[in-house]
Amino acid sequence: MTRRVALALGSGGARGFAHIGVVQVLLERDCEVVAIAGSSMGALVGGVLAAGQLTEFTEWAVGLKQRDVLRLLDPTWSLPGVLAADRLIDHLGSFLTDAMIEDLPIPYTAVATDITSRREVWFQKGLLRSAIRASIAIPGLITPVVVDGRVLADGGLLNPVPIEPTAAVPADLTVAVSLLGRRPDHESAAPIRAAAKRSWTARLLPARSVVAPTVDLRLSDVVINSLDAMQDMIARYRMAGLPPDVHIAVPVTASGVLEFHRAAEMVALGRELATKALDDAGW
Repeated sequence: MTRRVALALGSGGARGFAHIGVVQVLLERDCEVVAIAGSSMGALVGGVLAAGQLTEFTEWAVGLKQRDVLRLLDPTWSLPGVLAADRLIDHLGSFLTDAMIEDLPIPYTAVATDITSRREVWFQKGLLRSAIRASIAIPGLITPVVVDGRVLADGGLLNPVPIEPTAAVPADLTVAVSLLGRRPDHESAAPIRAAAKRSWTARLLPARSVVAPTVDLRLSDVVINSLDAMQDMIARYRMAGLPPDVHIAVPVTASGVLEFHRAAEMVALGRELATKALDDAGW
């Protein structure tokens, strides 16, 4: 029997390619996705899925190399964010075309944050790629956008795993995918320090370091780790009020926020975690 599934896809940069693996497992288990809501990378993957282009998008993503990502993220030093990402959105136009959200076959919501009024913004109509661009604007990294006089940034700031937009759609199962799973207890400063040293995204980001007795981190690492900690807390509080039937948590240590060249690994991880979570829930 086909099960109707509502999907809430969370924010977390390149770890969001794990969303693809989750969707693949759901479809293989004869599930029909009847509602999608996403923040940041969740909005991107969810939008591609709603537009019927997930297979083509996945083929493109798993073929990305580091040099491709550097080019697509479009470094800039004169805007409120070191990455413009306009080239990425332009390229995504080949998958999203000029699709309007209200015309998609699956009800879809992209969540952004109005950083002036401190409110969530739900995109449920309008140009799909414009909604995604607003939702993926990671503060300090990817430049925000101005829409109707509002300065919009990453939806994960206020709603990292947006379940609420799917609540009005009848579904047998609500699946929430968080990209902010806590690092294992045995991990400490050493892995963080190692990750900072090997991070190829250092070429893109400010060189200033923050030095502490046990760890030497770039300013960008501090910003990203701080955002992850904040969003994890917000997501857990919000899911406590509206719990999903199945919660899949991708560890924050699985990938760097900008390591988009690791798509194949993240897809495989999403498949593994989804399989375990669905089996454990008896689905």
